[in-house]
Amino acid sequence: MKKFVVTALILLTSAAMPAHAEVEEYIFDKEGKHAFIQFRIKHLGFSWLYGRFNDFDGRFSYDKSKDQNNKVEVTINTASVDTNHPPRDKHLREADFLDVAKYPTAKFVSTKYDRDENGNGGKLHGDLTLHGVTRKVVIRTEEVGGGKDPWGGFRRGFYGTTEIKLSDFNIKKDLGPASQKVELMLSIEGIRQDKAPAKPANMTTQ
Repeated sequence: MKKFVVTALILLTSAAMPAHAEVEEYIFDKEGKHAFIQFRIKHLGFSWLYGRFNDFDGRFSYDKSKDQNNKVEVTINTASVDTNHPPRDKHLREADFLDVAKYPTAKFVSTKYDRDENGNGGKLHGDLTLHGVTRKVVIRTEEVGGGKDPWGGFRRGFYGTTEIKLSDFNIKKDLGPASQKVELMLSIEGIRQDKAPAKPANMTTQ
C-alpha cells in the first residue's frame, strides 16, 4: 500500500510540473528572401542614407524557458552591400570603408540574451567582427511572431536594432560629425529545422 501511494504521488507531481520546452533550431529563410539586414547613416546631417546587404546567412536557437539556450550567428558577405547607387557601392567596397578584398565577411556571434519582463523581446549581447575588428555590441530585439506556415513547417521571426561607431571598427574615412555612427536593422525570419518542409516552386513569390 505504501509503495502504491508513493508511486501515485510521483505520477501526480510529474503531471503537475510543466514540460520543459525543447531548444528549437532555425535557419534564416535565405532562399525565400524573408530575412533582411539593413543600415542607415546620416548624409551631411540633412537626410538618411539607407542600404542593405543582399548576401548573408545565419541560424539561431530558441528556448522560451531558458535564456542561456538562445543563440544567434550571422555571416555577411560584405561585397553584397547595396545602397541603390552603383558608384557609391563601389566606393563602400574599397579600402576607405569595408575593404572587401581584405575583409570579405562580417560576422556576429551572440554571447548572452537578456529577456524583457514581458517576454516579447530583450537584449542580445555578442561579438561583431567587421573590417577585421571585433567589438562587443548589444542588439535590442523584439519577437515579431511564430507559428505554422502554409507549407507545413514552423517559422519564427525577430526584429533587432543596434548602433555602431565607424571608428570603433577602424574605418577612418571622415564623413563629417553627423555621420560617425551607423544604425543596423535586422529583420529575421527563421525556418525550424526539425520540421522544415520541402519548398514549393512558388514559395519565393510569397
